[in-house]
Amino acid sequence: MFNDFYRNKRVLVTGHTGFKGGWLSLWLHHLGAEVVGLGLPAPTQPSFYEIIRGVFAEEVDCDIRAADKVAAAVKRVRPDVVFHLAAQPIVRRSYAEPLETLNVNVIGTAHILEAVRMAELPCTVLAVTSDKCYENKEWEFAYRENDPLGGHDVYSMSKAATELVAQSWHRSFFAPNPRLGSVVTARSGNVIGGGDYAPDRIVPDCIRALMAGKPIQVRNPNAVRPWQHVLECLSGYLWLAARVAAKPENSRLVGAFNFGPDPSSRQPVRRVVEEVLRHWPGEWVDAAAPGAAHEATLLMLAIDKAAALLGWRPVWSLDRAVQETIRWYRQRHQENRDMLPVSREQIDAYVTDARRAGAAWA
Repeated sequence: MFNDFYRNKRVLVTGHTGFKGGWLSLWLHHLGAEVVGLGLPAPTQPSFYEIIRGVFAEEVDCDIRAADKVAAAVKRVRPDVVFHLAAQPIVRRSYAEPLETLNVNVIGTAHILEAVRMAELPCTVLAVTSDKCYENKEWEFAYRENDPLGGHDVYSMSKAATELVAQSWHRSFFAPNPRLGSVVTARSGNVIGGGDYAPDRIVPDCIRALMAGKPIQVRNPNAVRPWQHVLECLSGYLWLAARVAAKPENSRLVGAFNFGPDPSSRQPVRRVVEEVLRHWPGEWVDAAAPGAAHEATLLMLAIDKAAALLGWRPVWSLDRAVQETIRWYRQRHQENRDMLPVSREQIDAYVTDARRAGAAWA
């Protein structure tokens, strides 16, 4: 997989205690990488991190807002690749904590890039942002990588600003310096998967309600999102970083990439909830509140660039993504399974399906 690029590589994952950072760390370990995590304690209890904490060669307890600590950690670890996922990831929280969101997502990214620059490390840096970084016009068209950035809420704006920070650091410092690698960014859709326990995300909200025997409260049942399993976008991140590392600074691969689902997976929230209830019976209620904080109602990603330049395509349908997600939660919370081998088996199943589908990276 991934041209065997990650075997014996020292890979730094920021935000390793989070949902996506945890799955990425597990997959990297599965690929033979020496994984170093940098971030704060797990943001939720329970968490995915508590399942996979044994996969790390080292962990650095560090707030990315602390520039000196970030710089010291990066200089000491000297990674071959950096995956930057540490962030404040919740839209509604950005209304309550706008300055924290801005500092973590934007200034924190600058600290990571500056630490790599000052240490003069020849590593690829992949910064993960969000599908919400685009100036959302609530139209039927899927957003392409060259569409305008923007954001109504502070979270979305911070992700757009993160894209600009990464672009600026690459152009100003990384590209002109032959001792440095490249900086790229990745945007994905609404990611689902086992092990996510964050507040204000629909699948964790479903699981909490179902475990409590209560109806699922759905805030925006008609909002359309590009839904995808967490392993889908992670395969794109891993493939992009591996390919960029083998290319010169002026390669067409150096830039931003969307890793979203097929058009059939662009569905309203209610469709996802109904699919969840097929695998874990229960009920849901419309909890839309007048005067609630603004959240986008229509958002889709175009993946033509990833298909053309990387040969990347999604593998699992929305139905399969929900099925595998709910299977994971039921195995943990109803069957009391050992979830580390279960999670590895899910990665293996995804890879097997990717190979059957002819995925370039597999």
